[in-house]
Amino acid sequence: MFCPQCGQERLSNETTFCSRCGFLLTGTAELLLTDGLINRNLPAKNPKSSARTRGLKQGFFLLLTSILIVPVLTLIAIAANMRSPVLPLAALIILITGGCLRMAYAILFESQESDSPAEGLPILTSEHRTTPGLPQQQTYPASNYAPPQPGSWRTTTNGLSPHSVTEPTTKLLEKEAQDQ
Repeated sequence: MFCPQCGQERLSNETTFCSRCGFLLTGTAELLLTDGLINRNLPAKNPKSSARTRGLKQGFFLLLTSILIVPVLTLIAIAANMRSPVLPLAALIILITGGCLRMAYAILFESQESDSPAEGLPILTSEHRTTPGLPQQQTYPASNYAPPQPGSWRTTTNGLSPHSVTEPTTKLLEKEAQDQ
């Protein structure tokens, strides 16, 4: 397979970037096999949830963690003969308020839109594809082209700059040879 951007041959199927131009080659082989069509019926491999949904899950997880951690810390406090249950109460307050604050932040400030990187990119399907080929023929009549106007031709080339870097040196040497 060749890189679609620069034409560099891809020597190994394990490479994910073109070695010449750095073009991302993942998925290019699949597009070539399916003639550029993406199958919409396939489920997404890893659908990402929105930031709000993730925040609500994290807050709920903190609340559920308090149900597990507070009894364990209470048992540790009893085993250590602590007279005041400061450690379990601090953990209970921190986990419950942290979970509630995380859920409130998610509801108030985070968006419901998915963070999927492929979202917003056009999907190539048979409805959107154009047939490959050259553009329409454009013809220009010969009357659009005109010869140069008389008098606009240069009659001498004295004012032109030399085409070669060594030309002035060569002229100087020829002049010195004639002088001798």
